[in-house]
Amino acid sequence: MSKRTDSNLYTLLFATGMVIVVGSLLAFLASSLKPTIDENKRIEKQQNILYAMGVNENDESSAIFVSKDKVAGEFSKYITKQLVIQGNKTTEDENAYLIDVKKQQTAEKEGKERKLPLFIGEKDGKTFYIAPIRGKGLWDAVWAYVGMDENMVIQGAYFDHKGETAGLGANIKLRFFMDDFIGENLKKDGNFKGIAISKSNNDPKNIDKTDNEVDAIAGATITGDGVSAMIKSELKKYVPYFKTLKTN
Repeated sequence: MSKRTDSNLYTLLFATGMVIVVGSLLAFLASSLKPTIDENKRIEKQQNILYAMGVNENDESSAIFVSKDKVAGEFSKYITKQLVIQGNKTTEDENAYLIDVKKQQTAEKEGKERKLPLFIGEKDGKTFYIAPIRGKGLWDAVWAYVGMDENMVIQGAYFDHKGETAGLGANIKLRFFMDDFIGENLKKDGNFKGIAISKSNNDPKNIDKTDNEVDAIAGATITGDGVSAMIKSELKKYVPYFKTLKTN
């Protein structure tokens, strides 16, 4: 005589029960951890924005964010406005830093009007305009926060990635690469051009800031091409706003 636990019905009921229990547990954990996850996202975004305008704790070679316990105060101190650009309309929004760039890119592909967050900071008597951008590297997403002046000359940048190769494409988040962008002009003869990550760049020390190029990372051609495309396509969307600065 077979045991009840050997029947197909028992196996089905047991599996269903386990799915319900595990699913409920995961839902509870997701709900209870959401405030912590949201807070960590806020801190990370604010650190990135501040980094792009030179508010960081860098040493000679390493990229170091403002510490977590200081970031909220520093953000309030240096960021004077948070803007949302949508078509021809620009509004202030103190939660613009929470806008999900990836979701806005998807909305744009679906024919909807995209929201572009832009952060205005003041430091040492200088105004910074920081834009978050997102693109595609070799394996997955790459993104950046780019700080510019009113002429779209880069004043600072922070790059990051989801899955680029260690020692190659992943080096976009290292100081030697990010610092090369400082002083680079996104325009050429008054027109937006972007910045190319170039293997044929004849300026390895990045002395020429008017060539719209920075030196490529060895062995990371596709990642570099993705960064170039991201800068060109994403920052170009902010050109109409920068034009208004010249007319005000």
